[in-house]
Amino acid sequence: MAENAVTNAMTIDFEDWYQGLEIPYSKWDGYESRIEAVGDKLLRIFDDAGVKATFFILGYVAERHPDIIRRIRDEGHEIGTHGFSHTLIYTQEPEVFREELTRAISFLEDTTGEKVLGHRAPFFSITKDSLWALDILGELGVKYDSSIFPVLNYRYGIADAPRFPYTIKREKYEFVEFPISTLKLPGFTMPISGGAYFRIYPYQLTKQAIKAVNRQGQPVTFYLHPWELDPDHPRIDLPRRIALTHYFNLGATERRLKKLLRDFKLAPMKDVLSIN
Repeated sequence: MAENAVTNAMTIDFEDWYQGLEIPYSKWDGYESRIEAVGDKLLRIFDDAGVKATFFILGYVAERHPDIIRRIRDEGHEIGTHGFSHTLIYTQEPEVFREELTRAISFLEDTTGEKVLGHRAPFFSITKDSLWALDILGELGVKYDSSIFPVLNYRYGIADAPRFPYTIKREKYEFVEFPISTLKLPGFTMPISGGAYFRIYPYQLTKQAIKAVNRQGQPVTFYLHPWELDPDHPRIDLPRRIALTHYFNLGATERRLKKLLRDFKLAPMKDVLSIN
């Protein structure tokens, strides 16, 4: 049973197991797709728990599996965009980013009949080298973003960014940023949002960290990928630093997720932010 009054954001980065491994999307057709089966599993878990979430949908996935996108919507979950090709934004030219995001948003809106309000960048790759992307988000009508991680990682992060939801003001646009959640410790900012961290940390550590943020009256955004509930997905040769986190402790995810859904109040991000 949820122990506190703060409602946290439950989010899913909806992509297949090979799409976050820095494999160019032009090669993706050569890999086994498992997104429909594991997406079905995830939806059953949410339904059993009575929890709704925000699904940040990769455009490539949406175009190939529109039926499951409609099912996610029909079951009362929010549809957001995760871009199209899961490319690090700071490696793209602005016009390519604009074209891909326009394609992804348009397909989701045409498929679901609903406005896409939220965006999450692949690899949380809005960094100080890609702040130009914020203007494009505003231009395309995004009402909130959840891409900025206030830590420093080899792939992402703006270490001095605010840790809690705040308004981003650009020259022409304004929208809300819900940063990836962290816990401030002496001399260290600890990521607590989910994903690999959820599998690496003991569950009780994650639970106590989220409760610590909630005691400050602040919500946490929690995220997972569907493939983290699929410990039998294929093993391929990867750079060591990627393989160590991608395959670590996958067998624990489902059990831990079910605990999390019992222990905290969780809702789609638009509801936590009161954005319509």
